[in-house]
Amino acid sequence: MKADDRGTDSGRWTPVFLIIVIVVVAVLDATTGPELHISAFVGFVPLYAALRCSFRRTLVVSAVFVGCLTYVDLFTVPDWIPATRVVGIFGSFLVAAFSLVLCHIRLQREALHARTSLVADTVQRAVLRELPLRAGPAEAYGFYVSAQEGARVGGDIYEAIDTPHGLRLMIGDVQGKGMPAIGAGIDVLASFREAAQYQDSLESVAGRMEQALARYNARSAEPGTEGRFVTALLMEVRSMPGRPQGHVLSCGHIPYYLVRDGQVHERRDGEGALPLGLGALSAEPRHSVRIHPAPDDWIVLCTDGVTEARCTDGEFYPLAERLAGWTHLEPAELARTLRADLESFTDGDLKDDATVLVVRRAPDAAQLSMARAAAA
Repeated sequence: MKADDRGTDSGRWTPVFLIIVIVVVAVLDATTGPELHISAFVGFVPLYAALRCSFRRTLVVSAVFVGCLTYVDLFTVPDWIPATRVVGIFGSFLVAAFSLVLCHIRLQREALHARTSLVADTVQRAVLRELPLRAGPAEAYGFYVSAQEGARVGGDIYEAIDTPHGLRLMIGDVQGKGMPAIGAGIDVLASFREAAQYQDSLESVAGRMEQALARYNARSAEPGTEGRFVTALLMEVRSMPGRPQGHVLSCGHIPYYLVRDGQVHERRDGEGALPLGLGALSAEPRHSVRIHPAPDDWIVLCTDGVTEARCTDGEFYPLAERLAGWTHLEPAELARTLRADLESFTDGDLKDDATVLVVRRAPDAAQLSMARAAAA
């Protein structure tokens, strides 16, 4: 289908209904006295078609409009002088032409918006991998919603990578909005992807991420752009003989949630360090905290766009309370339910980017581990 044929009408019956309206009004005008010229009031019909229908359908509606009004002006108003008839017919042609031009401009803008959205989607896929993620033995479901209307990329970042040092996860929130926040997020995310493969500890990974952000802020300072900081939560799980072991490091990020045996626990492991970009303000180095995850544990990571979302009464979104009622759901369904509930809670008015990752050990990975244990 050509670009000019694409429209936002709900179906083929929209132009049919508009044509019926024109014909019915024209018939009523033809059967009433010349004192009441009601056909002049249907000029909005082709204009409505221009806003709702494809170009071809708008052309058909406009043609019927011109035909009906021309017939009414020529044959049902005997008292009109020729000049009045010409003015009436010319007016109908003018409305029809304006409708076609309006429809063409609208379709061009819709096509431009579609191309822009396609580019934005491509950029987002290059910056943030599409959910769900699969990294080694883990899978991560969730969602990312930009608070900026029409935007598909924002200041939240996330990643899950299977590395020689085990599974490494990261979720982050860049201070601010707009292109500066996106640029800072891209640099920090790229640094994590590289450092996670080669650095032995989460502290070293966070150090590389901070260095990348410092370089970005230095470049931004040259044209006078304000520097950014990034809150981030880093996690690492290594397969060890017996129970897996892991580490958590929080760079000023909000707590995460652990779902174990159907119970939801808010965890503040590894808190205390400053956000990335502000590490120079403290002489204390960052330290990760060791954790001992169970094979059936789930973790829920999020940004403060979720926990600080407010309803119309000003109350914060009760994430822990909601999660406690959904522990029986599968990760994909939990992510969908959480997103729908968050949008309903805020009435669709998010003030900040919101990201949620629901991470668990993949079922096939768990089965493979059990099979290996049985064989041993």
